[in-house]
Amino acid sequence: FLVVLVLVLRLLLRLMRLFFDAVAKGRVTLKDFDPEWAEPTYKLMRLVIVAFAVIVAYPYIPGSSSDAFKGVSIFVGVVFSLASTTAIANMIAGYALIYRRAFKVGDRVAVDGTVGVVTRSRLQVTHLRTRHHEEVIVPNSTLLNGRIVNYSTYAAQDGLAVSVSAGIGYETPWRQVEAILLEAAAKTEGVLREPPPYVLHQGLGDFCVTYELNAFVADALASERIRTALSRSVLDAFNAYGVQIMTPNYEDDPK
Repeated sequence: FLVVLVLVLRLLLRLMRLFFDAVAKGRVTLKDFDPEWAEPTYKLMRLVIVAFAVIVAYPYIPGSSSDAFKGVSIFVGVVFSLASTTAIANMIAGYALIYRRAFKVGDRVAVDGTVGVVTRSRLQVTHLRTRHHEEVIVPNSTLLNGRIVNYSTYAAQDGLAVSVSAGIGYETPWRQVEAILLEAAAKTEGVLREPPPYVLHQGLGDFCVTYELNAFVADALASERIRTALSRSVLDAFNAYGVQIMTPNYEDDPK
């Protein structure tokens, strides 16, 4: 019985592997089922089937009815349950994140103040690579209970906004300032024309009016580089028109 059970189990797992490989490669399509779910779903079903097979095989294992075997089984079960509490929590969180579509490999995300690109997503942990090429490993339970900001979700379709702020004196008309900022955005490589850039007035300060230029980019991974280029364009534009940027707390030009 045990030999037959093992053979049937191997055949079943092999058929499941072939089926989910076809789903992942798009040869088989399932309604409302993302191809990226194929691999984790296979692993989850494999775990359930193997566990069920072990339960079925237990009474047929030689010596399983002896008191010694039962004692060892109970001891192993207690040790496993105590040692795997955190692991199981991370595993459940990993599957929850997968089916929630919180992020995928290649997305730029922010987790607990850490901004990075998802390089690998496992059942226990998720790996992030920061812009300084640091690897940050985050437990999935932390991700599930924390706040995740995904910069890549709408970037390709609707654009991701990057912003640059500048404080300009009250003597410069606000219409002129907005025109200069929009001109700087138009000259910046990587900034989308649609949706168009726009300017917000953040506040009327003691020394200046604070303006915020918002422009959209299609590549979330390049957003920091494009924001830097946008900031340089803003500096060049104000210098070209002879307009002084008056923050922080500008009072007078050096003598």
